Amino acid sequence: MGRLSVLFWVKVLGLLPGEVGHGDAGSLLSPHRHMPLLASRRAHMLLNRVRLFACLFSILTPLWIVVDLYTLPSPLSWQLAALRVLATVAFVRLTRALRPDGRLLHAWRGMAMLFAIPSLFYLFSHLLLSHYALVGVSGIISAGYTFLPFVLLAGLAIFPLTLLECLAFALPALLAHLLSGYLEWSAMVPPVFWGAFWLQVLIAGVSALACTTQLAFMMALVQQAVRDPLTGVFSRRSAEEMLELLAVQAQRSGMPLAVVFIDLDHFKTINDNFGHAAGDKTLKRLAADLAQLLRKSDILCRWGGEEFLLLLPQTTLPQARLVLRRVRRRGLGLRPDGQPLTASMGVAEWHEDDATDWPALLALADNRMYQAKQQGRNRVIYGDEPALPRAG
Repeated sequence: MGRLSVLFWVKVLGLLPGEVGHGDAGSLLSPHRHMPLLASRRAHMLLNRVRLFACLFSILTPLWIVVDLYTLPSPLSWQLAALRVLATVAFVRLTRALRPDGRLLHAWRGMAMLFAIPSLFYLFSHLLLSHYALVGVSGIISAGYTFLPFVLLAGLAIFPLTLLECLAFALPALLAHLLSGYLEWSAMVPPVFWGAFWLQVLIAGVSALACTTQLAFMMALVQQAVRDPLTGVFSRRSAEEMLELLAVQAQRSGMPLAVVFIDLDHFKTINDNFGHAAGDKTLKRLAADLAQLLRKSDILCRWGGEEFLLLLPQTTLPQARLVLRRVRRRGLGLRPDGQPLTASMGVAEWHEDDATDWPALLALADNRMYQAKQQGRNRVIYGDEPALPRAG
C-alpha cells in the first residue's frame, strides 16, 4: 500500500522516485506528520506569502474605486467604494499584524484571514449588485465582481500546502459562491450558477496539485539540507535550529527537554591506525544503530567529527536516564579492531538546570561531557551529580 502511495505521487506530481519516501507520501496529505524543522520553515514561508498577497490586495482593491465611480450608478458606486475601503483597511492590518514566528498555527490563522476578507467582500458586493439590472459598460464592470472566487482559488497555488490544508482554505471561496446562489435562489440561472461552481472546483483541484508539488519539492530540499551527508542524521545547523524551536516550546508550555552531548572515546586512534575510511564506516554504523534504539520522538544530530547531539523532547532527567541506560546496555558497536566502541556523555535538562536559552543548555551538556572524559571516559554525567571544573 505504501509503495502504491509513493508511485501515485511520483506519477501525479512528476517527482523523482527518490524524492518521496513512504513517510513523505502521507505527509503530502496531512501536516501532522511533518518534522518540527519542516513545519517551522513552512510556517515562515506561508506567512511571508500571506503578507505579500495581503499587501498586493491592499494596493489593488482601492484603485478600482475610480472605475466603479466612473461606470456604476450612484449610490451603488459609493456603497462599493465604502466596501473596498473596509477591505483595504483589513488587508493593511493583516499585513502589519503578521510576523513570522515559526508556528504553523499562526500561519494557518493568517491564511484563514487572508481568504476570509475577499470572500466576505465578494458576498456583500454580490448582495449590493443584485438590486440593480446593469447593462452595457456597467454590466461588464459588475460582472467582473463574479471572478473574485476564481482569483482566490487560483491564488492558492502559490502556497506549499497539504491536500487537507488546500481543502480547508478553498472552502471559504466555494461556500461564498454557494451562499450567493442561496440568497438569490429565485433569480438564479442554474446552468450558469452550477457551471461556475464546477469551474471553481476544477481550479481548486489544479491549485491543490500545485500546492502539494511545491510542498513535495520543499520536503526534498529540506531533507537534503538538514541531513549530514555521511551519517544521514541531522546536521549541526539543523540541530541548532531544532534546539531553538524545542527550547521555545519548553519555555512556553513547561514541557521538559533533555539534551545529551556525545563524544566517542579515542576516535582519533581509529583514523590514525585504520584510516579515515574505517572511521567514516564506524560513524555511519553508529548512527544507524542508534537510530534503531532511540524513540521516534528522539532527534540524533552530528555535531561535528566524532561528536553527536541527542535531543530528547518532552523528556525528564529520569526518563533520559532510562533512554541512555538502554543505549549503553545494547552497546554502541565495535571499533575496527573488534573492541567495544564507547563514548563520554553529558546530559542537561531545561527545567532541572534552570536554563535561560538553548546555548546555555547546550553548554551545560558539553561541560558535563568533558567531565565524563576527565573522570575516565565511557560514562554519563547528569545534572544532579557533582560537577568538576572544566580545564582550560
